Amino acid sequence: MKKTNVFGALCLGLTMIGFAQQEADSTQVQQLEEVVITDSRFALKRENSGKSVIKISKTDIERNQGRTVSELINAQTGIEINGSRSNAGQNLGVYVRGGRNRQVLVLVDGIQISDPSQISGEYDFRLLNLSEIESIEIIKGAASTLYGSGAASAVVSITTKKADSKKISAVFSSSIGTNQSQSEQDYDIADFSNSVAVSGTLNKFTYRTAFSNQFSDGLSAANSITNEKDVYSKYGVDVNLGYNFSNDFSLNVYGNYTDINSEIDGFDANFNLVDTPDEFNNEQSRVGLTSKFKYGHGSINLNAAYSEYERVFISNFPSTFTSKNYVLDAYNKYVFDKMFYTIIGLNVIENRAVFSNDVRFNIIDPYANVVYVSDFGLNVNAGARFNNHNEYGSHFTYNLNPSFTIKSNNAGYTKFFGSYSTSFIAPSLSQLFGNFGANPELEPEENKTIEIGAELKRGDDFRITGLFFNREEKNTVLWLNGGYSNATEELHARGVEVEISAAPVEKLSISANYAFTEYKESLARRIPKHKANLQLGYDFSKTAFASLSYQYTHERFENSFVPLLDSFSLVNLYFSHMALNNKIKLFGGIDNLLNEDYEDVLGYTTKGRNVRLGFQLTL
Repeated sequence: MKKTNVFGALCLGLTMIGFAQQEADSTQVQQLEEVVITDSRFALKRENSGKSVIKISKTDIERNQGRTVSELINAQTGIEINGSRSNAGQNLGVYVRGGRNRQVLVLVDGIQISDPSQISGEYDFRLLNLSEIESIEIIKGAASTLYGSGAASAVVSITTKKADSKKISAVFSSSIGTNQSQSEQDYDIADFSNSVAVSGTLNKFTYRTAFSNQFSDGLSAANSITNEKDVYSKYGVDVNLGYNFSNDFSLNVYGNYTDINSEIDGFDANFNLVDTPDEFNNEQSRVGLTSKFKYGHGSINLNAAYSEYERVFISNFPSTFTSKNYVLDAYNKYVFDKMFYTIIGLNVIENRAVFSNDVRFNIIDPYANVVYVSDFGLNVNAGARFNNHNEYGSHFTYNLNPSFTIKSNNAGYTKFFGSYSTSFIAPSLSQLFGNFGANPELEPEENKTIEIGAELKRGDDFRITGLFFNREEKNTVLWLNGGYSNATEELHARGVEVEISAAPVEKLSISANYAFTEYKESLARRIPKHKANLQLGYDFSKTAFASLSYQYTHERFENSFVPLLDSFSLVNLYFSHMALNNKIKLFGGIDNLLNEDYEDVLGYTTKGRNVRLGFQLTL
């Protein structure tokens, strides 16, 4: 590929953006009170929530264009996504509050998604496309009462974009960038991303269809001497059709197909990671429907989805994993006197996978939850779920989450909150019936989480949240002596989290977070004990924005042969500018601005300084 000095072009573009000026918009935008949904399934004011909820808004996503979902989530409090700073085809390890992939549940538009063929039954964040996401909410701690198995350390709830209110609307976006390591700073264009979405509303009918693709070839997966380039490509198609039969009854059907192809590296006869011509393919197909019928002060809601996955490894030891699952979540929501918000529901899941045989399990869970919002500051969120699993029987989980809010005169409040919640993690099909070390006698992992914290908000300019958590793990599923078994001893993860957002002067915004996480009994593999993020944002005008972000990740334990991976610090820069009456947005960024030399995943290549330029056109 012809070498192009994209770094110089980016600096010129960012300079133009920084000095861009445009006549101020005379329309006044009213500051709306932030609402959160995931911790109760109702749109409640943040002050009435008893949890510390991370809200990644539409604006936040638009100010991170060109990044991946995992990179965006990795900057949030107490979350480490190992591999998100490496080659695009790198497997991702999601660690929250000392938990791992199996303890983090992912929702898309309110319904659980997972790949039953994965070792822990987790979902691959690489299958998501940030350009199709409207917002993300993350609640941490046990949440099995509302969301079932896997919701032990966090729930990542993703809301996708919906149809535009106009008859027809189109959004095109494209970006180019480098994809280089710390030692190979050639600034060749090696990463391309494109997306197009067309949507609209025709009377009672809504539609949205989107296509996206990514191609990258700048990095080797293995951090080796030859440093050959491992190609990564992804494309996805999304369709969503809706019909509003009346003001009270609506129905949406949707479909998604995502295909990932990646060249990967493997191991030699001495188990050393080396450059190999291995390949990996991951395909996802999903169809589903959502429906709501509103009546009086309540609504009947139905979410259902069917998903298929196929993962193919091409190497000297080829393998193919296929799986499918059915998910149904039906629930009734009702509000009594604007004080009691209630949910009664039934969640049904069937997971299937092919190993040496076709295997399956099913889960049938009735559940109930109630939120009490008083007019004197007391709020209570409580619920229970009765889990029924055809392999290990029944399991009961519950949560109690009180909070008390003291309002102030300047549109602010002081809130104290606490919670005691239980959760469970069902053993995966691979652990129960897979080809390697399966154990059909496994019991579900049980978690108990205690959380105590406080939040202070003053107007729209300042908010600080601090909390302490302690999570107890029982029956942890471990790989021991060539097979899976339940741990005989309990583990305790504990930590402290602090978040701050402020606007000390006009046009300047500051957000910062810090997390301390540790296990009492042992070292936590790949989980930093200390992690901090800081972002400064500045609006040069109504149309020009810039941000500077900093991330510190403490040293991490890897294994007995490589005890610690060194700590590191990253600095990222981002600019955007709106033009042509907000029809076109130009954006650019530099990640790892100081070209920090560090190791994200042991033995694999880590990204160095990289730059990106792009645009988004709205018609």
